[in-house]
Amino acid sequence: MSKTINVVTLGCSKNLVDSELFLSQMAANGYQVIHDGSVSDARLVAINTCGFILDAKEESINSILEFVDGKNRGEIDKIFVFGCLSERYKDDLMKEIPEVDGFYGKFQVKKMVEDLKAEYRMSLSRQRYQTTPSHYAYLKISEGCNRQCSYCAIPRMTGKHQSIPMEDLVLEATALAAKGVKELLVIAQDLSFYGVDLYKEQKLAELLQKLAAIPGIEWIKLHYAYPAKFPFNLLPAIRDNKNVAGYLDIALQHCSDNLLRLMRRNITKKETIALIHRIRKEVPGIHLRTTLLVGHPGETEEDFEELKQFVREMRFERLGVFPYSHEEDTFAGETYEDTIPSEVKQARAEEIMAIQQEIALEINQQKIGTVMKVVIDRKEEDFFVGRTEFDSPEVDGEVLIRAKGLGIGGFYLVKITEAEEFDLYGDIV
Repeated sequence: MSKTINVVTLGCSKNLVDSELFLSQMAANGYQVIHDGSVSDARLVAINTCGFILDAKEESINSILEFVDGKNRGEIDKIFVFGCLSERYKDDLMKEIPEVDGFYGKFQVKKMVEDLKAEYRMSLSRQRYQTTPSHYAYLKISEGCNRQCSYCAIPRMTGKHQSIPMEDLVLEATALAAKGVKELLVIAQDLSFYGVDLYKEQKLAELLQKLAAIPGIEWIKLHYAYPAKFPFNLLPAIRDNKNVAGYLDIALQHCSDNLLRLMRRNITKKETIALIHRIRKEVPGIHLRTTLLVGHPGETEEDFEELKQFVREMRFERLGVFPYSHEEDTFAGETYEDTIPSEVKQARAEEIMAIQQEIALEINQQKIGTVMKVVIDRKEEDFFVGRTEFDSPEVDGEVLIRAKGLGIGGFYLVKITEAEEFDLYGDIV
């Protein structure tokens, strides 16, 4: 078991990609690798942490302490911690949790591999040990972010935006497709900025065309576009490629000009609405996913009422909302006073989601009687559970199908028979 390492991933899908790259290095060095195992699964543990907001930081700390308890019981020999939390609070963590054998920043994987007496192989720097189901994988196209949103510490943790060269991404995606991946979930902190640092212009549309040409890839979905300076040449690339899903994740955060200014989003409400209308006009039937932030310092009741009306009018197909978290090392944390009580923030978030729940139900009910292409993710009791092209894993709704003999990772035509707020039910055609 001393040559078995358990890698635990916390936080976002971008972290998951980092874990897969690390797992690939360790597997190449003869280690048996486990992903997200329990305390007793291996004598060596590496925890990939998240340091974005308070809840994520608490989850990371609690996970570290759980494995420290396992070490104190003699179940674990060594614990290593890396990722965003370690990048942001390395010195403090070393003092507070001395039982951990090594803390590493987000970009110190090579050193961690070497400290584990393994060889870091540059030839494997973009090769992945896949932890997702075999039919889909995440493709991270850049690191860091050049935006200066008031509430966000990510630029201070990950640095400036760094695009991964297009040829490297095409090779990585081609290798994933050769292993059986049929769905690529393209991710970055800021998709919109892709290519500016390397090629002096936005290149997301060109990258998408190259990815769409890879044999075996049936769906490509885009996550985390930025609304300001949106690359409009992306829209024909979505519309005209059959294997690019009619789906776009674009975090808007708010609609009030007052809040957009305080959040330093570099866009106005009028521009935001025009952007949404143009996307829907140029890509008919597209499903938009967005994220909103409530309770930011300076958000008045009037701002919140404006946001509620905006949600009602824009009728987003997919929407998530988060209460504001007052973070050090952010512009808001250093400049604004966090005067809105946490219970008010939470109540506002719940109110937005109640509105969205009604909208989501109405949109789903319109799909009853239609036939949709569905990929099967798993079997659960009496149902096969899948997703449409308008749904990404973990964050969106699912399709439940009562049938026999369906293949995991297979694509099927499904007639929708029932609809709930976030899930659909259907039968194989």
